[in-house]
Amino acid sequence: MPLGSVRPSPLVEQAAARLREQITSGAWPVGTRLPGETTLARELGVGRSTVREALRALAGAGLVRPRQGAGVFVTATEPAEDWPTRLRRAAVTDVYEVRTAVEVHAARLAAHRRTPDDITAMERALAGRLAAADADDTAFVDADIAFHAAVVAAAHNPVLADLFREFTPVLRDGLTDLLTLTTLRTEDPATGHDAHAALLRAVARGDAEEAARILGAELEDPFGGARG
Repeated sequence: MPLGSVRPSPLVEQAAARLREQITSGAWPVGTRLPGETTLARELGVGRSTVREALRALAGAGLVRPRQGAGVFVTATEPAEDWPTRLRRAAVTDVYEVRTAVEVHAARLAAHRRTPDDITAMERALAGRLAAADADDTAFVDADIAFHAAVVAAAHNPVLADLFREFTPVLRDGLTDLLTLTTLRTEDPATGHDAHAALLRAVARGDAEEAARILGAELEDPFGGARG
């Protein structure tokens, strides 16, 4: 199919979209060597610098890859999903399995690495969670996640902290739905408080295995009454 020239602004996005159409439609199958920058620039009606930026965007999406001295080749017909997008599409149970691995290890590390400031932050978050017992489910879930985030932060591992932040939107939706569909908070507005308090104490006294055990049990049965 002919590429057709693009209209002004934003040229790079438009050029990338036209090139992506050629790839995703199958006009340029995997393994195809793309025309040179000069040819693409002429067909699209843009400058070579615009084509170069468009190709860089496609490479970032995993659709093409430049080969030194050989040109740019198609490597996939569908763009690679980034991590946040994949998480949004994932089943809550799948996310929980990975969350458990991340948080249980973080709890172990927190027990070894926590500082007085970390314990203060955890105590403040636990108090906030207890205070949120009188709030709606969404506010309570936010307070619960804030406590877990404080535990992860106490591990002092930025990669674990980043992973937990990526999970947060999926966790927030899943836990809110869980509370909406159950009577956990009707029976106990601060459901799970004792387990969270025990986790804090285990981290504070440096008991890594007990911290991991408490957190692992809680994540198997979030809020102490239903599996998430």
